[in-house]
Amino acid sequence: MPDTEKLALLERFAAAWNAHDIDALMECMTPDNCVFYTAAGPGERGAEFHGPEAVRTAFEAVWLKFPDAKWNNPRHFVAGDRGCSEWLFTGSSSDGKQSIAHGVDLFEFENGKIRVKDTYRKQAA
Repeated sequence: MPDTEKLALLERFAAAWNAHDIDALMECMTPDNCVFYTAAGPGERGAEFHGPEAVRTAFEAVWLKFPDAKWNNPRHFVAGDRGCSEWLFTGSSSDGKQSIAHGVDLFEFENGKIRVKDTYRKQAA
């Protein structure tokens, strides 16, 4: 898969996050062995979600927690079978608490899709 196609995939992925479109998001992920590592969680890689059902549920949980979530000004980079997206997250939780965080997602590609999404962020205290 050429880098231009991987960059276009990351653009579609970012747009799907901002549209809160779970079907479009999952279309970007590998159908059988996708993985999502969150920025925080019980393990050294955050919380881990393996397989499309678990990843889908974890992605949807972000929108439940932050109904107005946006990943602003995404910038994407690709190197071989790896990619990176930088963004500024903004959102309000259901209790009205505002959240702003700079972050990156590291990706691994497989067969024209995203196999791994690994999130890192800087969160204001």
